Amino acid sequence: MDWLVPQATLEPGSWAALAAVGFVAGIVNALAGGGSVITLPTLIFLGLPAGVANGTNRIAILIQNVGAVRSFNRHGRLDWDWLKLAAPPAVVGAVIGMWIAINTGDADLQRVLAVMMLIIAVWMVWNPVPPPLDGTAPLPTRPWRRAAFIVGFFGAGLYGGFIQAGSGFILLALATTAGLDYIRSNALKLALILCFTPLALIGFATQGLVDWASGLALAAGNLTGALIGVRIAVRKGSAWVRRLVVVLVVVFAVVLWSRA
Repeated sequence: MDWLVPQATLEPGSWAALAAVGFVAGIVNALAGGGSVITLPTLIFLGLPAGVANGTNRIAILIQNVGAVRSFNRHGRLDWDWLKLAAPPAVVGAVIGMWIAINTGDADLQRVLAVMMLIIAVWMVWNPVPPPLDGTAPLPTRPWRRAAFIVGFFGAGLYGGFIQAGSGFILLALATTAGLDYIRSNALKLALILCFTPLALIGFATQGLVDWASGLALAAGNLTGALIGVRIAVRKGSAWVRRLVVVLVVVFAVVLWSRA
């Protein structure tokens, strides 16, 4: 069971802070996406190497999404037809992305994360794919359109397996392009991440890249925040959260790049 022993761990004194950060990130994930752009840099700032932080963050993502997806499904907002189309290519992409991440050095990983966070901030401000106000969408009937979505979900999974932070925005863009409203797009995003996160977590764990205790502390906050966030998302929307996340993303990106 050597794979259960991480290459680096945080002190128990950090766990309360992680739970608090996880709580905020859980709300953000359920409302607007992007919670990992808060939790992943926090794990690095507290002292974990980038590779271990990348693996550890998956614990919180997994546990949070179990609760969030169950809640969205209970509210009737999860589109199972789209999930069946999107999950297989996303899972295959995530396994490949996880392998790439495992073989990437910590400094390079921090630089990639910093750059991607700035791109995420621009995406959130630009918001190039506004979702329908209310609606479901049938699966595409034209072969080329179906193939395009399969390739898109493969790419989103590839990125999600590699670094996770920001993958939700890619999945949201694909879902809203398909015609799903924002709430259903968010539910599909969380369900897809739930599909490929267990495999990514196992892959990182086998390389000693998961701090289990810190990940569980983060997950406790994430799950609580996600359950609250789903209720807010269904009732009130998320525009104000997106503005806050943009500011945090830019700050974290600058700090990450300076530390790489």
